[in-house]
Amino acid sequence: MYPILIVEDEPSMLMGLKDNLEFESYEVDTAEDGEIGLNKIMENHYSLVLLDVMLPKISGFDICKKARAKGIQTPIILLTAKGEEIDKVLGLELGADDYITKPFGLRELLARIRAVLRRTQDVSASKEIEKIELGRLSVDFKSFEGFVEGEEVKMSHKEVEILHYLWNHKNRTVSRDDLLDEVWGTEYQPTSRTIDNFILKLRQKIEDDPNHAKIILTVHGVGYRLVSNCV
Repeated sequence: MYPILIVEDEPSMLMGLKDNLEFESYEVDTAEDGEIGLNKIMENHYSLVLLDVMLPKISGFDICKKARAKGIQTPIILLTAKGEEIDKVLGLELGADDYITKPFGLRELLARIRAVLRRTQDVSASKEIEKIELGRLSVDFKSFEGFVEGEEVKMSHKEVEILHYLWNHKNRTVSRDDLLDEVWGTEYQPTSRTIDNFILKLRQKIEDDPNHAKIILTVHGVGYRLVSNCV
């Protein structure tokens, strides 16, 4: 039974989501404003958070940003009436795992929940052996901890997933589409620019000179390749 937190200020939406998720055998907790939601995320362990963007006290974007800054890697699906591309990109770059625009159908929401849980659980389950050193970065795939020259650095859930996928495909070219499908899934995909921004963040942790990468190489017009002879 996966515990899910719903942070939503509209009572009818909150109760509807709660009832339907409990019917699907999820364990559900709720919060009606951003402040309560953030406190619950900080104090409890959830398998997933459904997070409305437009909330009283603290917005969903700010909650996502604050949680990731504290190293909390609980998967987050943003719920919002906004549909502009810039909002989707912002939410994902702040650390959200998916984004669904209101109004949405229950079947679509359940499919997205299952997809995010499957991806995050599969990544966690595949990390038993995985503590690696890559350039300047030491990373523990199980705990999501990263260290650059002995100093701890924040590693977002998506950074770890992208690096994990590249590591498992060393010396092979990985397309941007591969990364979008494997890390974000097919239900919602960000733009290729989002992938490039995450790669830039990883290079800043890994490479001696991020502008002249030697470990995560760009394959122009295709994607990226992690070269193992630099590991």
